Parts: sequence; C-alpha cells; structure tokens
Amino acid sequence: MDGRCFRTFNVIDDYNREALRVEVDISLTAARITRVMDQILLIRGAPERIRVDHGPEFTNATFLAWCEQRNIVIEYTQPGKPTKNAFVERFNGIFRNGVLDGLCFMNLSQVREETERWVKEYNTVRP
Repeated sequence: MDGRCFRTFNVIDDYNREALRVEVDISLTAARITRVMDQILLIRGAPERIRVDHGPEFTNATFLAWCEQRNIVIEYTQPGKPTKNAFVERFNGIFRNGVLDGLCFMNLSQVREETERWVKEYNTVRP
C-alpha cells in the first residue's frame, strides 16, 4: 500500500511438487539466498542440482561458490522458454494470482504471514 516493491524467492521441490520456502523481502541478495538455502539443506539435505534463472543473485560469485562447495550442479533455465520449467512457472502463476495480485498489503509482515499461510495450504492440496 505504501508503494514499496518487494521480491520473493520461491524454492520448489520439482520432484515432490512441494513449496519448500517462499522468502519475501525488499532485496534478496546472493548472500541472503544462500542463507535461506542452508536452512533448507539442514532439514532436507543437499540436492544434486538446482534450477534457477539468470538473475544476478544466481550468477553472483557468492552463489556459485556456495553451490561448488556443496557439489550442487546449477542448471540455468533457458530465457524466454517457460515451458522448460513448466511446474515452477505454474506455481509462480498460482502464487501471483492467489496472493500477490489478489491482496493489498500494508507492510512486509503481512506479505510474509499471508505467504506462509498460502504455502501451507498449497502443500496440503498440492496440484
């Protein structure tokens, strides 16, 4: 409502079709992304590979080193080819329609609370 933009970092388990985390903030740097991923890895273990877009947080030396240290292969999506990442694109669309475009937020806390509620519901009735 105050006009500030925010970003989301959506972590989806493509195999299990589960939303592992949606991180919400004004800025999501490579250092922040790797901290979030470390928290997930404590619970789920390290994946063999991660599919990401070409955003600066995923091409940054911090993220690249983090993946290399954990022997995680990075698969970059092909720009302009959403069908190559269909499940994640579908999740992003459902999330955008159900939360981001459907509600007005007064602050980031409200965005985080609604997102957390929505992710729990999504994982319960996974498509």
